[in-house]
Amino acid sequence: MTETESRAGEDMSRAQTPATEMKSAMAGFLKEFSTFQGEVKHALQHQEERLTMLHHKTMTYGRPALSAAVEQDAPHQKAFDAYVRSGDDDGLRGLTLEGKAMSTAVAADGGYLVDPKTADAIRSLLLSTSSLRAVASVVQVEATSFDVLMDRSEVGSGWATEAAATVETATPAIERISIKLHELSAMPKASQRLLDDSAFDVEGWLAGKIATRFTRAEAAAFVNGDGVDKPKGILLPAKVANGSWVWGSLGYVPTGAAADFATSNPADCIINLVYALGADYRANGTFVMNSKTAGAVRKMKDADGRFLWLDGLQQGEPARLMGYAVLICEDMPDVAANAYPIAFGDFAAGYTIAERPDLRILRDPFSAKPHVLFYATKRVGGDITDYAAIKLLKVATS
Repeated sequence: MTETESRAGEDMSRAQTPATEMKSAMAGFLKEFSTFQGEVKHALQHQEERLTMLHHKTMTYGRPALSAAVEQDAPHQKAFDAYVRSGDDDGLRGLTLEGKAMSTAVAADGGYLVDPKTADAIRSLLLSTSSLRAVASVVQVEATSFDVLMDRSEVGSGWATEAAATVETATPAIERISIKLHELSAMPKASQRLLDDSAFDVEGWLAGKIATRFTRAEAAAFVNGDGVDKPKGILLPAKVANGSWVWGSLGYVPTGAAADFATSNPADCIINLVYALGADYRANGTFVMNSKTAGAVRKMKDADGRFLWLDGLQQGEPARLMGYAVLICEDMPDVAANAYPIAFGDFAAGYTIAERPDLRILRDPFSAKPHVLFYATKRVGGDITDYAAIKLLKVATS
């Protein structure tokens, strides 16, 4: 082989065929794709680790729930809580309480208006557990008394002829009934150590104590109050037989027995009591009695053997006696000789409760050491404003 032919063979071996070039290009592509795939897997793994870390950070195990609403009363709450626990009134002095008929402080006796949240808690308990508040007329006043104007007379009238002179008729008269507001107070106490315990619900305890005391006192006064430093109750006025009723007294219907309901036809006295009330008042009539009397009345039947008492068909609906609502008021007297165990009437027209809308609390850490006294006051009054709107059942023969 010549030298020329040898060099030509070496050049052909060095030169690449098309198949070799394709194979080399594919190997390079696969290598680059593998590198890209590794980078993508690394990026995805890094992203997964980051999401896992964020998930653990946002887990709510053991974390307090966040309020969905803005606590508008938080400054008042904190200031009042500081005053109750330690007597620090600096926060209360710097606050402007927003609310009708409320101010930052009362007279210089050291008392302060209860913060709006606590006052609402007390009011809700009064409305849900009080007696005559559920059916009577309740008004809020900013004075020492509340006057009710009653027009209980009618304009005179007569038939006139064409030629005869017109005769003067009677002119109606207006009567004023004044309801004086009296001060209702409660004074629970707690140890200073208990107040210092941050886990103790001071406001809930205080609201419960005051509401219980106020509820019992009001319920008793609205029924049996004598008007001396307390409201006048519905049983205070003079009682007369309904046939002899006059304004200023309450008419009654007898049961027909000296010390109980009549042995025969005991339900007749209930029917007589209902129809002793005027038709206009009877449309909004309500029975008021205690649980013991209700237990005796619900056994009564009419001549056809049907019970006069019907329980409410739905939750929250009051029981019905002859179609009228029944209010259980434990301060009404039991069935006994000459007692008045049942009242029936339109109490929204017949009895008015007047009260001031503010509650006041005074903290006294000195009088009963080591306890702290909380002197809470509320002004309320009540009286009969329409004597024709209420009738009573008397346990008597006549």
